[in-house]
Amino acid sequence: MIVLKSRQEIALMQASGAIVAEILAQLKAAIRPGVTTAELDEIAARETRRHKARPAFKGYEVAGRVFPATLCVAVNDEVVHGIPSPRRTLQEGDMVGIDFGVCYQGFFSDSAVTLAVGEVDEESRRLMRVTEESLWLGIAQMKVGKRVGDVSAAVQEHVESEGFSVVREFVGHGIGTQLHELPQLPNFGQRDRGVRLRAGMVLAIEPMVNAGGAPVRVLSDGWTAVTCDGSRSAHYEHSVAITEEGPLVLTASGEKRVASLGTASGRDQAFASGAPLQGESQA
Repeated sequence: MIVLKSRQEIALMQASGAIVAEILAQLKAAIRPGVTTAELDEIAARETRRHKARPAFKGYEVAGRVFPATLCVAVNDEVVHGIPSPRRTLQEGDMVGIDFGVCYQGFFSDSAVTLAVGEVDEESRRLMRVTEESLWLGIAQMKVGKRVGDVSAAVQEHVESEGFSVVREFVGHGIGTQLHELPQLPNFGQRDRGVRLRAGMVLAIEPMVNAGGAPVRVLSDGWTAVTCDGSRSAHYEHSVAITEEGPLVLTASGEKRVASLGTASGRDQAFASGAPLQGESQA
């Protein structure tokens, strides 16, 4: 079942998303050679507590495996779900993907960014740029009446036109009172296929893109996914609400959030009013 959110619920998810955006900005400022991934995790855990939120990932269980950290940190050929460690020190030229979410007042938000540690090579810069571009091209398709396949195809077409590969094993997802809700949102697909988008849906769109081939494998820790060919990988993500006015990016900075809606001067206040979105019923 796909759960549609009311305007009041989307306003709460905006508050949750703002916490994620703020903490990711702090983590970005902390990225430098010599920092361990455990130190980044400590920052995220401390700031999450300060905001009276709880980590979305810590304690998350899959097939009896419990994720032990606040952040997922993926370095270089790691795609997603890397476990922070005091033994993993960032080096000049590394790429580091940070996936982070919180639950605040009962609602989850989820976002990811890939960052350069110092100066990286040109191919890594291009990989990060193309992956982030594919995220925003996908978000541009997240409009009432479009389909999941329109979003997926926009991501895939851009990535593959640049000679990179889209990861198949992991996909985006609905989000709300649960971290993972329906529908699934692949980063590959065909236009005009899949679930039709409706006002009140909230989706976490998260392109994962490899410089080499698409296949990935999971390491012996049961969580960390890496590229099979050792190529580098990039990951970007936003939680996005589908509204009648357009996509509302809940985990972006204020400027980017408004830009995604066009002229949106009064819309944040409208969401805070608690009025129902059109077609608020569940489906």
